[in-house]
Amino acid sequence: MIDILLVNPNSSGTVTRGMDATARAMLPAGLTLSSVDLPNSPATIYTDEHVARAGLDLLDLARATPARAVITGCFSDPGLDLLRAMPDGPVAIGCQEAALLSAMARADRFGVIALGPASIPRHLRKMRMMGVEGRLAGELHLNGASAESGMRDPATYALMRARAMELGDMGAGAIVLGCAGMALIRARLEAETGLAVIDPVSAAMAQAVAALQGDPAFDFDISE
Repeated sequence: MIDILLVNPNSSGTVTRGMDATARAMLPAGLTLSSVDLPNSPATIYTDEHVARAGLDLLDLARATPARAVITGCFSDPGLDLLRAMPDGPVAIGCQEAALLSAMARADRFGVIALGPASIPRHLRKMRMMGVEGRLAGELHLNGASAESGMRDPATYALMRARAMELGDMGAGAIVLGCAGMALIRARLEAETGLAVIDPVSAAMAQAVAALQGDPAFDFDISE
C-alpha cells in the first residue's frame, strides 16, 4: 500500500512533475509517495464540469490504488467529499482547504491568486462552506492562464507578482497560490514580494505527513 497518493486531477505531466518535486522534498524517511495525473482530464481544470468529472475519476483511481492518504492536487479540491465518504477510506486532504488553513496560520487576512475569472466563484463557495470568507482580503486572477504557465512563462509570472502586490495593498498578509501547478515558484514570489506565499501542494503535504506520523503503520526510529 502507498502511504501518500498525490493526484494531479488534470492531464499535464509538467504540472505533475512539479508537484512531485515539491512533495518529495517534504517526504520523511519511512513514508512512500506516488504522484499521478488523470489522462482523461483537460490540461487545466477551468470549469465546474471539469471539477465534477475529475472528482469521479479521482475516486475511481483511489479505489484502484490503495493509499493511507490521498491529496487532491487541484485548488478546487475535486473529489474531496467523495473520498471522505468512502467506507474505511484514506485520509483525504484537499489542496484548497490545506492552503487556506495554512494562510490563516501565517496572517490575519489572506489573498488568493486564481488562474482565471471562472475559478473565483467556485473558490468563494468553498470559503463560505469553510466559514473563512471573513478573513479574505480579496481574490484576483491571471486572465485565464494555464496550470503550467506560472512555472514556465515569464509574462505570467510577472502578472502573478503584480497580483500578489495588489493583494498586499488590499490588506493580505499571506498570498495563496490558487493552483497546485504553481508550486515551484513559491519561494521566488515570497522573496520578491515580502509577503508570505502559500503553495497548496506544500500545505496539503504537510497535513498528510502529520496525519500519517500518528498512524501506528508509520514505524520510524526516534532514538537518535
